Amino acid sequence: MSDQAPFIGEGATGLATAEMRHRRRLDAAWLALAADAAWRLGPRPVALMLWHRARLALRLPQRELARPLAPQGRFLPNVAPAPPPLDAAEAARLLQAAAALPRQPDWHGGYDPAAPALGLKLFDRGDIRPVWEASRFADLLLLAQAARLDPQAGPGAGHLARAERLLAEWCAANPAFRGPAWACGQEAALRALSLALALALLEADRDPPPAARALLALCARRIAATRAYAAAQDNNHAISEPAGAFACALLLGDAPGAARAARALAAAVARLVAPDGGFAQVSAGYARLALDVLSIAEWLRRRHGAAPFPAPLAARAAALATWLHRVTAAEDGSGPGLGVEDGSAFADLGLHGPADARGSVERAARLFAGAGGDLPQDPGCAWLGLARPEARLARPARWRAAGSQGWAEAGATALLRCGPLRFRPAQADLLHLTLRDGARCVLRDAGTGAYNPPAGWWWAALASGAAHNAVLFDEAEPMPRLGRFLFARWPRLRDLPEGAARRDAAGHCHARSLAVQGRVWTVTDRLAGRFRQASLRWRLPPGDWRLVEGGQGATDGRLHLAIASDAAPGALQLALEPGWESPAYGRIARCTLLRIRAEAPVTRLVTEIRLS
Repeated sequence: MSDQAPFIGEGATGLATAEMRHRRRLDAAWLALAADAAWRLGPRPVALMLWHRARLALRLPQRELARPLAPQGRFLPNVAPAPPPLDAAEAARLLQAAAALPRQPDWHGGYDPAAPALGLKLFDRGDIRPVWEASRFADLLLLAQAARLDPQAGPGAGHLARAERLLAEWCAANPAFRGPAWACGQEAALRALSLALALALLEADRDPPPAARALLALCARRIAATRAYAAAQDNNHAISEPAGAFACALLLGDAPGAARAARALAAAVARLVAPDGGFAQVSAGYARLALDVLSIAEWLRRRHGAAPFPAPLAARAAALATWLHRVTAAEDGSGPGLGVEDGSAFADLGLHGPADARGSVERAARLFAGAGGDLPQDPGCAWLGLARPEARLARPARWRAAGSQGWAEAGATALLRCGPLRFRPAQADLLHLTLRDGARCVLRDAGTGAYNPPAGWWWAALASGAAHNAVLFDEAEPMPRLGRFLFARWPRLRDLPEGAARRDAAGHCHARSLAVQGRVWTVTDRLAGRFRQASLRWRLPPGDWRLVEGGQGATDGRLHLAIASDAAPGALQLALEPGWESPAYGRIARCTLLRIRAEAPVTRLVTEIRLS
């Protein structure tokens, strides 16, 4: 909402200037869009956010975080236990990675480490996401693993001593509740889960050393201070933060606190994960983060003999693992680039990295589904002592989940972004289609870019309707953007027998259906409503692309697209155009897209995709 209403000196006549009238219209339009977005979000998240802001205005969280005590004493034990049975090559790879860790991570990224965390302006100093990653303690986990593989005696020597120094230096550089590391409750939660896991790997979680206990207590305080904000997000925050609170309470011996956090975690999972595995954030990357968090919480729960999480947590986590397995390539663990994601690879004990989700699927499937995925020899599961089950997760030829539908045929898979829209969409990607041939993505998503990109045009290039494989009417965006992570006037969506349909606020209708026979995929887009022209874009993989003779298709020699429509002769135009895509978080690169433009009247566009 605007900082102040534009009702200022209009003069004796009572007539506003043209500029003032324009400002009034803009403010009125913005308020109408804000009201629309609030209505679509629903009363619960809106009320929780208002409650959070009221608490901040009353300085209640600030009071709850007053007078923290810095951790004193040791964080970790003096001796590391023996390692689990591990392939020699995997052990060598892990030790090599530990040796390559930076001596001094960048924990601040230009942000003031002494500024009160709750008042920190997160988007004034560039992108805070890489800064937060440095404080998630992935380095600590790696050093704990290395200490078990290669113990070294002597004061100050070896990986365990380096891990102890890392924690001491981090606490000195990031005083409690100040600076970017403490600005977000989810980051405190992920840090607590990593610390708890590191202590468990070192057999020190049942009686943590004093400094570790103090740091866990600080994380618990930070999580508790802004619980309403986490719940209001209806995303990973609402899962990560109670999971972190559970880990803190578990290791600190607070049984009632652990039970409360377990109930909050189960309630969040019940709300955000559908029985069919669809997640509130329709994103392979964020589904992976949710699974990683749930897996570590479940493993710690079992290790400490705590009561099972309330239903339906285990069943919903199993469904989410099944969904992520379906959209993850068995060949290399890559995902479809659906929605937004931030490159997280949390508690990545197998060192698979952000581009390979198979270890996350394997761990979650063993814990929650009693089955394996595509990595029967996953070293991450070996570190946790998770036995390899005989059962394997299936890859059906056709499936549906909340927010997505999938097809599989002859080595290729298709993924359609659909409804229902119970939670806010992060991009204008509704009815976007991704097609992959094995691990190769042949019809692609533009990706995420960054949450605070270095240039504003990244948003339109990567998150707009024109950045996705879907139809635009008169080049108008299907949803107006209200903020960094919020749209208004969400389209209405419905499922079709072999696809889905949407109707936007302007009355434009787009129905998309898929058919596949062998290596040939046919996408039929049916159009209705009042418009002058319709545009369809297909984002293409790298290659020597050219239009085919007659101008009714394009090919790179491996992939062939043929276009047909019921538009009048000469009313259909095809062109190969330059575009942008984000191959990984924080990066942007050129790509090629095929743009199909049809002048009205037109009711049907048909794309035949022939895979070599």
